[in-house]
Amino acid sequence: MSDLRVIIKRDSVDLEERVVTTGTTAAELFAGERSVVAARIGGELRDLSRPLADGDEVEPVDITSEDGLNILRHSTAHVMAQAVQELHPDARLGIGPPIKDGFYYDFDVAQPFTPEDLKAVEKKMQEIQKRGQRFSRRVVTDEEARAELADEPYKLELIGLKGGAAEAEDGAGVEVGAGELTIYDNLDAKTGELCWKDLCRGPHLPTTRNIPAFKLMRNAAAYWRGSEKNAQLQRIYGTAWPTREELKAHLEFLEEAAKRDHRKLGAELDLFSFPEELGSGLAVFHPKGGLIRKEMEAYSRLRHEESDYEFVNTPHLSKAKLFETSGHLPHYAEGMFPPMEFEGQDYYLKAMNCPMHNLIFAARGRSYRELPLRLFEFGTVYRYEKSGVVHGLTRTRGFTQDDSHIYCTKEQVPDELDSLLTFVLNLLRDYGLSDFYLELSTRGESDKFIGSPQEWAEATEQLRQAAGKQGLELVMDPGGAAFYGPKISVQARDAIGRTWQMSTIQVDFQQPARFKLEYTAADGSRQQPVMIHRALFGSIERFFAVLLEHYAGAFPAWLAPVQAVGIPVGDAHVPYLQEFADEARRKGLRVEVDGSSDRMQKKIRTHQKQRVPYMVIVGDDDMAAGTVSFRYRDNSQKNGIPRDEALAEILTAVQTRAQV
Repeated sequence: MSDLRVIIKRDSVDLEERVVTTGTTAAELFAGERSVVAARIGGELRDLSRPLADGDEVEPVDITSEDGLNILRHSTAHVMAQAVQELHPDARLGIGPPIKDGFYYDFDVAQPFTPEDLKAVEKKMQEIQKRGQRFSRRVVTDEEARAELADEPYKLELIGLKGGAAEAEDGAGVEVGAGELTIYDNLDAKTGELCWKDLCRGPHLPTTRNIPAFKLMRNAAAYWRGSEKNAQLQRIYGTAWPTREELKAHLEFLEEAAKRDHRKLGAELDLFSFPEELGSGLAVFHPKGGLIRKEMEAYSRLRHEESDYEFVNTPHLSKAKLFETSGHLPHYAEGMFPPMEFEGQDYYLKAMNCPMHNLIFAARGRSYRELPLRLFEFGTVYRYEKSGVVHGLTRTRGFTQDDSHIYCTKEQVPDELDSLLTFVLNLLRDYGLSDFYLELSTRGESDKFIGSPQEWAEATEQLRQAAGKQGLELVMDPGGAAFYGPKISVQARDAIGRTWQMSTIQVDFQQPARFKLEYTAADGSRQQPVMIHRALFGSIERFFAVLLEHYAGAFPAWLAPVQAVGIPVGDAHVPYLQEFADEARRKGLRVEVDGSSDRMQKKIRTHQKQRVPYMVIVGDDDMAAGTVSFRYRDNSQKNGIPRDEALAEILTAVQTRAQV
């Protein structure tokens, strides 16, 4: 046996050169480090059982790292698939990748899984976990794989895709046959006997005992490889974590998120609905939801007016030629509804507002004295989202963008980006979001990107500099830009720590050129403006959903559809409360009086469920003293408040946008 020299790296930094004997594995190199579940060897993720070669650079992969969590969850998906086939021998296997916070596996079964089935599968998984089966990798030829997996038609199809990909839940490709074709065997810990096997790239945990904590969550139907043209399979979702404590915390988080689900709250609070008669992804706002939306839009409109934006309106459809000029056809054709033909022309529903704003700029000659020209529109657009991704108000087929396009000189771009980013961050803070980071999406290698590399480099650097002035974390998103230019996205964390993409700012040299936009410069020459795309909410519907979940339905008083409700102790107190409500309405407040026959305590419970900020309670003592009593949403109470002070408190909360 000869000696080998390997370099141990941690966090991509060379730390130590070590001499080992031939045949030494990564598991032996990191013996005693129980949280290490795999190794990165020469930059590639490998099983700990992989023997090392001379000169290898080896980095441990901890189970708590992103790669470690993916390996944990992928291995747990294999255990789940084994459990399903032990309980349902006729089940045929699809794919089983890790996803955010968990994993899934698709199965072709005669009947959909029931909740009882999932309990049985989870119990069987626990048995397999305790067996300590070893994950063992084998390289096979296509012919060998086809022979071994002859009873698995979906795996046979994947073998045919060698070097290709299957579709994952989020539409991303899951590589199934890139490079070597490998099968992973689950081997009995004592005898080495084969217990189960699957076509897989790996890597995997050393054994099933390295799976500390998991739980199955739900099942759903899913089309094979994400296409509605393919067979419908049954998908089981699960989650796995490095410790039981982390699993418990995650389940508690999910429970809280479920309570905040905007679809659930929207129905409970009578805010909006999705009538079947309209079609998937098309919402209607009820009076209370419409009122919240009106307040959101009104405040945004006010702030835009203060910042010298000019308001425009554009139609809901256009001839195809407009979107050909802008580049959205064919670059964005899959996201648009099919064309309608009449009068010998193809017309498209508007999927974006920018081409029409370009027509407004081009409607007459422009001077440098007009720049920057800031156009703003609450513009309704329509996008063809696949049925599998439509989700409440956060992913719809018809929605309204608070869209603005700024036309400026090249020299004005840095200051404009700086003021734009400050403007959107401050406005988001006014709506109650305050925990941000920024994401910079840049050009990738795809041929979808138009324009010269020099223009892209200039636009990207301008965005980078603007982001740097905000003092926020900047995360890179290589290849994530729109086809016409790089963008900065404001990522906001809500009350329970979830991240939502909010405002976007994009620098675009391409559309002004495609539309031949020009302005007259100070020296009389004709120059091309730079176009900056900017959406604050992104979509009003989606922003509504984010705020609804952020506040768990308890909107601050300025957004609440009912800001205060009068609750009389008895019928004799109703007129007094009506006077109070009338006075409040004259001050612009939204106040109601509950004069129903329900008992007072039931009225309080009813309006607590409706998340009304102020319950104004009046009995004999209050009437005699000219006061009211407040009951707040947290069940605290303040008694004997003079009427003018009570009105002032509500008015101040509304005017300062305070959370009550």
